[in-house]
Amino acid sequence: MTDLAPKRIVLGVTGASGSIYGARLLRHLRSLGTETHLVASQTAEKVCRFEGHPLPGNVEAGSDGLAGSVVRHDEANFFAAPASGSFRHGGMVIAPCSVGTVGRIAAGTADTLLLRAADVCLKERRPLIVLLRETPLSRIHLKNLLEITEAGAVVVPASPGFYNKPTSIDDLVDGVLARVLDLLGLPSEIAPRWKDQD
Repeated sequence: MTDLAPKRIVLGVTGASGSIYGARLLRHLRSLGTETHLVASQTAEKVCRFEGHPLPGNVEAGSDGLAGSVVRHDEANFFAAPASGSFRHGGMVIAPCSVGTVGRIAAGTADTLLLRAADVCLKERRPLIVLLRETPLSRIHLKNLLEITEAGAVVVPASPGFYNKPTSIDDLVDGVLARVLDLLGLPSEIAPRWKDQD
């Protein structure tokens, strides 16, 4: 974790179903005053619109009541800041992440900005959190997940818990995202925490 963790995070969004995870995470990051560098695949753009969670462009801090900003990067722009190891940030989250993206990270292809930014996190030993949205998993998927885990990534399945008695889809999603924010070292009370039970 770097000293910039509360200030700057890279958020990747792929074309896996579950765009609500990326959309709500972006909102939570901005609520915490984070400068979020957003990179989305072309398929992600289509899926986000289809599922009702279109991604924003650049957004200045405070312009819509949220303390944090959004800096949008085109996935083809290898001159963007997240492509460089000298760009300091507190980590990257890919939410949601497709198994195809996992496979390309495992292979080290780095042929889009999203993949390059993930590759940079691994080589620079920065947090890379992959919120996987796929089921069931094949042997190939499992091997690729093991490969990126051994390289330093943390895989968070989009598998919500039910001990907090969720009453909405947002509750289910935030239960998962609370774990993601914890892994980034960011303060969050977006979901109840486990307490001793009588």
